[in-house]
Amino acid sequence: MDLFSRSWTALRTTVAGLPAEDLARPSGCAGWLVRDLVCHLIIDAQDVLITLVTPADAEPTRDALTYWTVSGTPPTGDDPLDALTVRLAAAYGDPGLLRFHLDDVGSAAGRAARLADPALRVSTCGEVLTAADYLRAYVLEWTLHHLDLVKHLPHAAGPPPEGLARSREMVEGICRAAFPASFSDEDVLLVGTGRRAPTDAERRELGELASALPFVLG
Repeated sequence: MDLFSRSWTALRTTVAGLPAEDLARPSGCAGWLVRDLVCHLIIDAQDVLITLVTPADAEPTRDALTYWTVSGTPPTGDDPLDALTVRLAAAYGDPGLLRFHLDDVGSAAGRAARLADPALRVSTCGEVLTAADYLRAYVLEWTLHHLDLVKHLPHAAGPPPEGLARSREMVEGICRAAFPASFSDEDVLLVGTGRRAPTDAERRELGELASALPFVLG
């Protein structure tokens, strides 16, 4: 749960430091500008707040790994919800308002996470998890989207090393696949989830695993 806070704080800090012109640059998410991704993060923060105040009496049906589903089809940006995010982001007009909203709702989500009982059972999307597992799952969400955020912003700070390392462990656990030790944590996340294609040298190192890529998480 502490890693949730560190990953989320790092992501919001990077967004807060971006100049207005960077919000209009492409992100690592297909069809989304950086501002669209920031709008998605606001929605994510709202989801965290909603879930942490939606207790459940049933036994958990998911944990931090099984929370995720895996497919082989990368998003194209054409999904209706993706298109809605683009329209919402454009409606802000002033980039400062977008950053303010993320800071406002995001800070509240961070406080709620710190106050949550790890053993509390919460409900989201028809499934039940402990609060601890739910927040652990979001470490991967924050880390992947942090990589998406800075993909075309080389001057912007990326995710913390501990978040990258934990997210690599999660991807390997979710997909039941061990990536070569020569791959950095960031490369595992980018190549493994289809955020970039492996180089020829990487493909040779991956061996049979290369044919199973990408693991698209949702």
